[in-house]
Amino acid sequence: MEISKFIELFAELFDETDVTVFTAETEFKKLDEWSSLIALSVIAMVDEEYGITIQGEDIRNANTIADLFNNVKIKQ
Repeated sequence: MEISKFIELFAELFDETDVTVFTAETEFKKLDEWSSLIALSVIAMVDEEYGITIQGEDIRNANTIADLFNNVKIKQ
């Protein structure tokens, strides 16, 4: 599991936000496009791509994409 691939998959969930905005240190909940629908999409993406179930709490506890990636990696 590589963070670069995770960031790429994460960025694909956003329609209006430029892909260059997404880095490991991006505070994703501060993005204008962030919504509960995208949060659900993140949960689905992690399940589909990595076979790992994350909860809303995992997203709430993460501030950056790296935080979320590390939570997913721990569950692997």
